Amino acid sequence: MQEKEIKEIKLDIEGMTCASCVKAVEKSISKLEGVSFVSVNLMDEKAVVKFDPSVVKVKDMEKSVKKAGYGAMLISDDDYDRDEIKRKKTVRTFRNRFIFSSIFAVPLSFISMAHIFGLTLPAIISPDLSPLNFALVQILLVIPIIIFGRNFYIKGIPLLFKGEPNMDTLVGLGTGAAVIYSLFSTVEIILGHSQYVSGLYFDTAGVIIALISLGKYFENLSKSKTSTAIKKLMNLKPKTAILKIANSQKEVPVEEVKVGDILIVKAGMTIPVDGTVISGNASIDQSMLTGEPIPIDASSGTHVSAGSINLDGTIEMKAERVGKDTVIAKIIKLIRDAQSSKAPIARLADVVSGYFVPIVIGIAVLTFIVWILLGFGFVFALTMSIAVLVIACPCALGLATPTAIMVGSGKAAENGVLFKSGEALETLRKVRIFVFDKTGIITYGRPKVVDVMPINYDKDELFKIAASMASKSSHPLDKTIAREYKSTLFEVEEFQAIAGRGITGIINGKRVRMGSAKFIEYKDELSIKDGETPVFVEYDGKIIGFIVLSDEINPTAIKTVQKLKQIGKVYMLTGDNLKTAQVIAKQVDVDDFFAEVLPDKKAQIIEQLKSNNVKVAMIGDGINDSVALAKADVGIAVSSGTDIAMESADIVLMKNDLEDIIKAIELSNATIKNIKENLFWAFFYNIIGIPIAAGILYMPFGISLNPMIAALAMAFSSVTVVTNSLRLKGIKLKGDVKI
Repeated sequence: MQEKEIKEIKLDIEGMTCASCVKAVEKSISKLEGVSFVSVNLMDEKAVVKFDPSVVKVKDMEKSVKKAGYGAMLISDDDYDRDEIKRKKTVRTFRNRFIFSSIFAVPLSFISMAHIFGLTLPAIISPDLSPLNFALVQILLVIPIIIFGRNFYIKGIPLLFKGEPNMDTLVGLGTGAAVIYSLFSTVEIILGHSQYVSGLYFDTAGVIIALISLGKYFENLSKSKTSTAIKKLMNLKPKTAILKIANSQKEVPVEEVKVGDILIVKAGMTIPVDGTVISGNASIDQSMLTGEPIPIDASSGTHVSAGSINLDGTIEMKAERVGKDTVIAKIIKLIRDAQSSKAPIARLADVVSGYFVPIVIGIAVLTFIVWILLGFGFVFALTMSIAVLVIACPCALGLATPTAIMVGSGKAAENGVLFKSGEALETLRKVRIFVFDKTGIITYGRPKVVDVMPINYDKDELFKIAASMASKSSHPLDKTIAREYKSTLFEVEEFQAIAGRGITGIINGKRVRMGSAKFIEYKDELSIKDGETPVFVEYDGKIIGFIVLSDEINPTAIKTVQKLKQIGKVYMLTGDNLKTAQVIAKQVDVDDFFAEVLPDKKAQIIEQLKSNNVKVAMIGDGINDSVALAKADVGIAVSSGTDIAMESADIVLMKNDLEDIIKAIELSNATIKNIKENLFWAFFYNIIGIPIAAGILYMPFGISLNPMIAALAMAFSSVTVVTNSLRLKGIKLKGDVKI
């Protein structure tokens, strides 16, 4: 029996707004025969589908998704430009929707509420003198707003009948009920019943649509930034390569390079593909992969990776991995997959809506039926049922989380911490494993002269000769030596950089050579610590000493590690060698460390640490950390790091102070506590208000809830939530955190 062919594709999904939408799309695809797996991600609006192409076609999936009320289109993994265009269009759409809605909502609110605050409207639209004009001008103002927010009605309400209600459904029902009742009141005014002027709630619908549009604009603006890191990584890949053909050279697009081709990489060029050096010498900066600031000396047999930079010399290399198989391409894919696998910001309102909306509608319908059966008439029953829908409009519920996150994020920014998502603010407080990158985080990530070691020679003279030579070089170690010498230099003649080995020149008529122990041919034991790098100096054929360089430990790292160990475990990750890692790990006193790891391995370690159902935070600064930052439950970057690291992270420490991680955890705890309080008040008003709106107190006490009062109660619940959120502004951060 022939085994079934299983194919995997990606679909671009349009029209999703919340977790309920994800469920609806997954349900529409998974019900098709031949589909074995479906995973829909709200953040990147993609669906991964595994299926048997002999049973079901992609067109069938697209039709099924469209039938569910959404859009679907087959895409390729590398369609980044299209994603960016789509995101920008979505952000622009919601921004314009909010602006145009507000243009009409502001005067609508003023006209409808002026008399409540004792303000006098012109007689032609006065509710007392011209009630019909008062109603008609509000209708004219609310119509454009409804048009701008039409998706709440044409998409949100139909989802109710599909059994997948969401926040759009709640907004559509609540604002729709307000508009319908207001139109009913307008008809009554036309019939001469001017008392119905108090039953106009057009402003309620208009303001809610404008505010929800603002929320969706900010949400999509945040989502649009997720592709920036990938775009910047793609810019690291060279567009062309120099192909060696017999004795000639030809510049070709990097996409045309094949495995086995011989390529020439000159000084200053970027390595185009992964491969092995077959001739020549050069210093290769591969900090984007390893994070280590010291370049490697490349010669025949050295493996080099795409995206690394040839600092000097010319090499010939054999292409071994091209296209999607290169390390940089795999990093791009890993970041994209990691971002896609992250859950969207958890909104309790979206989860609850699946139960809340049907219950509210059920209560509204039951209310209408009961009052009809009790003989109170159609108008009374309709008034009561609409009051139920109006008071249940989810304004406070929708504001509960974002307002607290907005204020909490603002407070964090004041303290030098940038939270890029509400999810990060929510998750940080649960983290119990903290993983620090070494270079640029625990250490400063830049070489520093720690000692000048003469060998039967004057120390100051040794340093001056070394600095004079180094001033002519572009090598990072040489630049450090030159930068840290503060006096006058010797004149250097006949300077030459020997790629991947060292430098030579003439000072005071005598030959100087400077570089590694191998270059100088120094064979004695060295009295330096692990993690330190010596640069030897030979003057007039005699070794006169060496300059010792090392990476300096960040003192705030030691303090931060000690505080974090009170609430969990702390690990260190590094691409550096085992001996150096051991020295640094001991000095900082981390619980454990991992050495000699490349980006994909870092991500694997993060996954392993997460496998025990423990929340993991990754703290990094380089391109080589970007995959791990995206893969962690919470990625934390420092602002002095690369743009790609900051884009991949969820939190950025703007002052580069690691102790700000402690402040961030404090704010996470305070904000989530505030959100829970907000949700309590949001639900409290509904729990108390809905029964009263339904008329539970009318029979025994004659108390009913006019839709106008219901709207005010709904507005007051929103004011309560916002006011409670503002309390976060006054929080005092102590710089200490415990479980």
